[in-house]
Amino acid sequence: MLADSLPALKRRRFAIADPMEAQVATEKLAAAKQNYGREIHVFETTTATISRTSNDASDGEEPDDQLEFTTEDYYRVLSTKKEDKYLKTKKIRDAEAAASRSRITKAVVRVRFPDNHTLEATFHPSETMQSLVDLLVKVMARPDLPFYIYTVPPKKQIKDMSQDFYSAGFAPGAIVYFSYDLPQVDDNIGAAGPFLKEDVMSLKGLELILEQKPEPDHSAPEPSVAAAPAARKSAAEKKMVKPKWLKM
Repeated sequence: MLADSLPALKRRRFAIADPMEAQVATEKLAAAKQNYGREIHVFETTTATISRTSNDASDGEEPDDQLEFTTEDYYRVLSTKKEDKYLKTKKIRDAEAAASRSRITKAVVRVRFPDNHTLEATFHPSETMQSLVDLLVKVMARPDLPFYIYTVPPKKQIKDMSQDFYSAGFAPGAIVYFSYDLPQVDDNIGAAGPFLKEDVMSLKGLELILEQKPEPDHSAPEPSVAAAPAARKSAAEKKMVKPKWLKM
């Protein structure tokens, strides 16, 4: 998961939204979508934040040496695999895979750059890796320099540009990393950045403005005045009716 300046995010979410500022942010994001052909966002992620988030996540996990895989667990997993293999035909498995794929309507890909900035873009799962590369060429500050993208761990360079996002496991979301593909002698040419164009960098933090909400009104609600119940007539006030059988 991507840790995007969590303390700052929490501070701004409790701020009161400025309608004018929100309108400017909306217009900038809409202009970027029209200019680059898809919805994009820019975040800044510090190494300290990533490390802290990773440590917090690891603290909540149980160590591997305390997890015991029993004989019952083995046979239960084995029986499940046999059931999936023998009780489901290829036609059924293909239909289930198609249904699962149809439920995923977008692939949100985040590209991390060496300067701790992250570009987020939304694609359709059927689009290919080439569409991601084409977008990077448009938003890069130095599109003249060769580059490549890769995943971790382990570090694996993405070379098959014809593969779609769903087949690559990038749907509904994934994180990839950016690097210039330069000889070691020229490696310091663009190592310090900036990696993104100025107009793209101006989008940084705009999504936080749109997430701001007015502070909720905690004032006590006015007590509702219940209608006074109709007064009941006492037995003495009721009209006395003389029965027909009574003779006086």
